[in-house]
Amino acid sequence: MPDLVIIGFRTVLLYVVILVILRIMGKREVGELSIIDVVIFVIMAEVAAISLDSPDKKLSHAIVPMIILLFIQILTSFISLKSKKFRDIVDGDPTLIIRDGVILESEMRKQRYNLDDLFQQLREQQIGSVYEVSYAFLEPSGNLSVFKYENVQPVLALISDGVVQERHLKLVGKTKDWLDKELSSHGIYDVRHVFYCSIENGELKFQLKEKFQ
Repeated sequence: MPDLVIIGFRTVLLYVVILVILRIMGKREVGELSIIDVVIFVIMAEVAAISLDSPDKKLSHAIVPMIILLFIQILTSFISLKSKKFRDIVDGDPTLIIRDGVILESEMRKQRYNLDDLFQQLREQQIGSVYEVSYAFLEPSGNLSVFKYENVQPVLALISDGVVQERHLKLVGKTKDWLDKELSSHGIYDVRHVFYCSIENGELKFQLKEKFQ
């Protein structure tokens, strides 16, 4: 009986602790969780399970690791906010799967993404044929973002957090030299000063980082 009381108390306490930790970590949908978030949640669940399975062990042996995991998540979130390269390593980058109705087989193979998965996700968005699709991106979350010809077309970041997105430049048929010339015509000579830059309707759009505005 005492063990049941201890387990009941620990269940309530760990529920509250995990709830507070998740609130601190911020609101994110399950499909938007990064790999680090998933790893942290899995470890946290394991730590909680061990604490409940072993009522003879100190409760601090469960709470301390959870607090450490929280600090790890906060630290990685801060680094992700400051570094686009770190975000790309941890979360990955969207992959172009369909362009102008053509399925990019090589990109699908890189992502280990098969035709059955593709057609299922297209059907879920009421799209019957790949020939209706102008662009389809496989997001890091595993979701498929689809743009039909009659829709507003996707805008790709040419610069993100001061880092030139070479792959996006190729997709829009531009080069880094072109980008440098366009920016210099606006008095910008260092891409690291640019927070975000894209091309829309043939016109370059950009926003400087706050400290350079």
